[in-house]
This record gives sequence, C-alpha cells and structure tokens, in this order.
Amino acid sequence: QVQVVESGGGLVQAGGSLRLSCAASGSIFSINAMGWYRQAPGKQRELVAVISSGGNTNYADSVKGRFTVSRDNAKNVMYLQMNSLKPEDTGVYYCNYNARRTVWDPSSDYWGQGTQVTVSS
Repeated sequence: QVQVVESGGGLVQAGGSLRLSCAASGSIFSINAMGWYRQAPGKQRELVAVISSGGNTNYADSVKGRFTVSRDNAKNVMYLQMNSLKPEDTGVYYCNYNARRTVWDPSSDYWGQGTQVTVSS
C-alpha cells in the first residue's frame, strides 16, 4: 500500500508565506506526476500545481508567480512554496501522487488526507 501524508499547513496573515510538504511511503515502484489540489468550503476541489517526473510544472492561473512546486525524487517528497498568500487561498490542500506499486501494476492515484491552510485578511 502507498501512504501519502501532507504537512505544513496553518494560519498565516495575508501577504505571508507557507511551505507545504508531501511524503509518500510504502511499496512504490515509480512515481509519475505529482500534484497539489485545494478545496475551499462549499467549492469543488481544484488543481493548484502539478509537476511531472521530469520536473515540468503547470500552475492554476490564480497562483502563477506566487506558488512554486518542486519534488525530490530520491525521497519521494513534493513541496509547495506559497508566497504572497491571499485570503482566497484558504482551503484544505491535498497532494496527489500518480504511482505504480510494482512493475506489473498500472499507475494509480494516491491522495493524502489534506492539510488546512487559512489566510487571514
């Protein structure tokens, strides 16, 4: 089984910064894309940032220039550096790993439990 755990959320004032981390453990053969998603109260979950196995990144328009996603393939860890935070960035942030458990398994999506980010105005 693959376990994915986020950390680093919290309460911050507008204009501040936070760094989220996401670590995967368990039986992992390979990890393809990794992504950060968020869900605000009453809204659907949305993609924030994604990073491919080769390091290519893509961001939601609302966070471009403020957020940076990175990964450490040796440690199966992904980060999200969030700067110039705004109240509308508030939500539960989830990480997603698209991974294969063994060479014989197809790729599957694995989700963390989420970490709360609250930005006060």
